[in-house]
Amino acid sequence: MPSYPYRTTREDLRLPLPDGTELFARLWRPVTDEPVPVVLEYSTGRLTDWTATDDARRHPWIAGHGHAAVRVDARGHGNSGGLPPTADGLAADGAEVVRLLAARPWCSGRVGLLGAGAAGETALRLAALAPDAVHAAVVVCPDGPHRLGGAVLAADGHTRATDRLADAARPPDPRYVGDDWRAMWLARLDALEPPLADWLTAAPAPAPVAAVPTLAAAGWSDPSAATVLALATTTGPDVRAVLGPWPHGLPDELLPEALRWYDHWLRDIDAGALAAPAVRSWRADRWTGDDPWPSPEVREVHYGLDGPLRTAGTASEDRWVHVRSPQHTGLDAGAYVPLGRPADQPPDQREEDGRSVCFDSLPLPEPLDLLGTPALTLHLHSAAAPALIAARLCAVAPDGTSTLLTRGVRALTAPSGADAAVDLAPTGATVPAGHRLRLALSSTYWPWIWPGPEPAGFALDPSRSTLAVPVRRPVAPADGLAFRSPTLPLPPPLHLTEPLTARPERVTVHDIGRREWRTELSPATDGTRTHPDGLVRTEQTVTAYRVLTATPLSARARTDRTTRLERPALGWDATVHTRTELRCDPTHLTVHAHLRAEEAGNIVFTREWRHRIPRGAP
Repeated sequence: MPSYPYRTTREDLRLPLPDGTELFARLWRPVTDEPVPVVLEYSTGRLTDWTATDDARRHPWIAGHGHAAVRVDARGHGNSGGLPPTADGLAADGAEVVRLLAARPWCSGRVGLLGAGAAGETALRLAALAPDAVHAAVVVCPDGPHRLGGAVLAADGHTRATDRLADAARPPDPRYVGDDWRAMWLARLDALEPPLADWLTAAPAPAPVAAVPTLAAAGWSDPSAATVLALATTTGPDVRAVLGPWPHGLPDELLPEALRWYDHWLRDIDAGALAAPAVRSWRADRWTGDDPWPSPEVREVHYGLDGPLRTAGTASEDRWVHVRSPQHTGLDAGAYVPLGRPADQPPDQREEDGRSVCFDSLPLPEPLDLLGTPALTLHLHSAAAPALIAARLCAVAPDGTSTLLTRGVRALTAPSGADAAVDLAPTGATVPAGHRLRLALSSTYWPWIWPGPEPAGFALDPSRSTLAVPVRRPVAPADGLAFRSPTLPLPPPLHLTEPLTARPERVTVHDIGRREWRTELSPATDGTRTHPDGLVRTEQTVTAYRVLTATPLSARARTDRTTRLERPALGWDATVHTRTELRCDPTHLTVHAHLRAEEAGNIVFTREWRHRIPRGAP
């Protein structure tokens, strides 16, 4: 164990809610006679298996620096009692947890929130419900909406829904709850509802706001980067945003910055947290800072699609450029939520460019430093609806290599005949001199986005269409902005047995005779893990997409996940199979979810759900 300012202790707790439900919690506390603040990570993840390795590294480090660190399993998850809650119920329970922890005699009464992914989204909601006790929050890659530019996400949505269903369906561990585990499990299974239908029919969420001083971070390629920049733009409590070169999740390098944030707001220690700029961003080889945000150092540069950007092959007598893409355009998009594996990153975009209509600039006479959110305005023909607009901004090297910088989509649900705005994702990139900017437009982006019901595409007038890009004034690297990894405790020994025939991360098959494209993804979590306490956890997940080149209604998406939990010493063996499949017709998406639970190979529960969701919902 590395040496920290405080020695630490660890204990497991039961936190009673007003209705009698008890939540399972794990507490790491500095050894001191003085009351200390609390850093709370409140999640539907299971702290005794799924998050145990990260918890055992991060939370003792936080406690060793003067804050009590608490991990809590949400109601109806892990080893907590009760049934899985709604999103509002989840936040309400969290507010009660904050009250309980703030009232402990060893607590100073101040609470900070910590959350990544879904827990980051929950932390933002929770901060708004418990402002008296909550003094600060650190959120990383908070989950976002399930529609993008009005279009329904095909990537991530059904996979995330399958994961949520599987997480809630896993049984409590008899090591921690005793013989009650089976009754708790069966009640939990009987109450489960898949979340995807609710996600897709929910009203658009309001813009995120920070109710307490918030440090927000994400990787540039994570879909939450837009949320992080939006938080930096809002007025109210102090917010600092960080956009780095990281995959989805909480990077170790951010922990010292999080500690400075908690020290300032929870312990009144001025460690320079507020001296940091409003936005820090990684720019390929350096960190830069901008304060305030939006930055006065960033200006909009406009490119006309019939001037600085031009396309080839447009008939001179026709003012309209027609975009009609094959349905497999988008296969080289990379992962919607990048987890740090090689196949997550989008490859050379030349094949995608060949399936799109491209507008290229001349070679740049000097480097172009981009920082912010590009915006595209297209003047469309009145026959363009319903249609999907997918826009990619790429940097094209002199040798023809096309590197993706950012992208965005817009679903058209009514005849336009006017300007249509497409917001691209935030980007922080430097395009070298001699490269060209390329705007690539397509009418489909599968498997990120569900294709529209018709393959007709859309037509635009380049003379009345414009791309606006945020260009930052060149700046030299600044001192004091870099992040360094802390010395964390070694993780508990976890033995991984990989499958003998491990699936590739991502594989695409083109059936030429059927004109069909199939893509399969397998996560890094596949395999069997033996935990130090004797728990054996086996995971297997496959996500598959298929589409016919010329038939948008042929699109299919499906995720199958199997989780098996065993304690050989106790004779405990439980398996959960979950599956979510989506199909489409001209007016609706059909969601088919399946759950099967087994004890020692015997089926104890099975259920199926079917929902039809209007394409234009909500």
